[in-house]
Amino acid sequence: MNNFTFQNPTKLIFGRDTIAQLTTLLPTNIKIMLTFGGGSVKKNGVYNQVISALQNHNIIEFWGIEPNPKIETLRKAIELGKQENVDFIVAVGGGSTLDATKLIAAAINYDGDAWQLVVDPKNCKVQKAVPFGTVLTMPATGSEMNSGAVISSIETKEKYSYRGTYPQFSILDPQVTFSLPLYQIACGITDTFVHVMEQYLTVTNCSPLMDRWAEGILSTLIEIAPQIMENKNDYNLMASYMICATMGLNGFIAMGVPQDWATHYIGHELTALHGVTHGESLAIVLPALMTVLSQQKADKILQYGERIWGITQNGDNKALAIAQIIDKTENFFRSLGLKTRLNELNIGVDTINEIEKRFTQRKTVLGELENVDAQVTKAILECCL
Repeated sequence: MNNFTFQNPTKLIFGRDTIAQLTTLLPTNIKIMLTFGGGSVKKNGVYNQVISALQNHNIIEFWGIEPNPKIETLRKAIELGKQENVDFIVAVGGGSTLDATKLIAAAINYDGDAWQLVVDPKNCKVQKAVPFGTVLTMPATGSEMNSGAVISSIETKEKYSYRGTYPQFSILDPQVTFSLPLYQIACGITDTFVHVMEQYLTVTNCSPLMDRWAEGILSTLIEIAPQIMENKNDYNLMASYMICATMGLNGFIAMGVPQDWATHYIGHELTALHGVTHGESLAIVLPALMTVLSQQKADKILQYGERIWGITQNGDNKALAIAQIIDKTENFFRSLGLKTRLNELNIGVDTINEIEKRFTQRKTVLGELENVDAQVTKAILECCL
C-alpha cells in the first residue's frame, strides 16, 4: 500500500426530507448566493423546499449553469458574487452545478480571469474561497463530497479538471431523484461505475481492503441498475445508488492505491469536441482502454472478472477470459441504453486525430504508469470505432 494522507471535511446529511435542515445549517446574518442549472428544480419541488428553508435568510439567485459547466457562464456568476459580496454559496442541482460552484467560490476572491485557475492553477494565487454547501439532485459525480470539478470552455472547445475546496455540507434526499429521466440515471450509474474502476483497475496486491470496498460498490451498481431502470421511484434503490455515487469518489477507496483516470481524460475530449454526455463518453472509452491495455492490466482484469462477473480463467487461455470480461463490462453499459462505440455517434478518425494532436501538444501522459500518451490514446480511440 502506498503512503497517503486522507481528510474529508464535508458533512453528509442523507435521507428523507433533509433539505429543510438548511434552516439551521446557515445563520441568518450572512448573504447567500444560490446557484442553479436550467430549471428542473422548479419542476421537481426542490426549489420550493430550498426557498422555504431559507425564507428568513438574505439570498440571491444565479441560474443557467449548463451540463459540463462553461467558463463563459461562470464568469457571470462570479461577477454577481463579487458585486453582492456574498458570504456563502449553496449549489442546488447535479454534478455540473456543484462543480461550477467550486470554481465560483474560489474566483470571487480572485483578481484575474477564472479560466486561469483551471488551466494554470500552480501560478494563480487565490485568497480564501467563499464557503459553500450543496443540495444534490442527481447522483453521479461524487462532487458533493470531494474537491474536484470539471470545467469547459466554449471558445477553445476544451474541458479540464479543476481542484477547488470541499463543500462544508451536502444534503442528499433520494426522493428528489425520482423525476430524473432514465437516460440521465443511466449516465450517472455509468459515471459512478467508471469512477470506481479508475481507482480499482490498476494493479493487484496493493490493498485488499480498498479492492473489496471498490468491488462492493461495483457489485451493488450491477445489482440495482436493472431494478432502477424498471422502477426509478423506489426509495431504497435510489438511496443505494445515491450513496454509491458519493462513496465512489469521496477519497475512501483511493487510500493508498494507484489510480488511472485515463478513461475520464479521454472522455473529456469527446465531450469538449462533440458535446457527448459525460457518462456515455466513459461507456465508449473504458472497454476500449481495457482492450488496449489488457496485457498491462491483465491480473487486475482477471480479479475483477472473477469477483464481479464470475468469469474465471480456463487453463492457460488468459486472453479469452479477459475478452469475456471486457464484453461483460461493455454489455452492462449497453443494458442501460447507452452507446459504446464512436460510430454510433458519427464520430470518426478526424476527431481521433484531433485528440492525438492535442495530447501531443500538451505532452499528456495518463494512467497509473503514466504511459498512456498521445499514441496510446489514439489506439484506444481507434478501438472505440
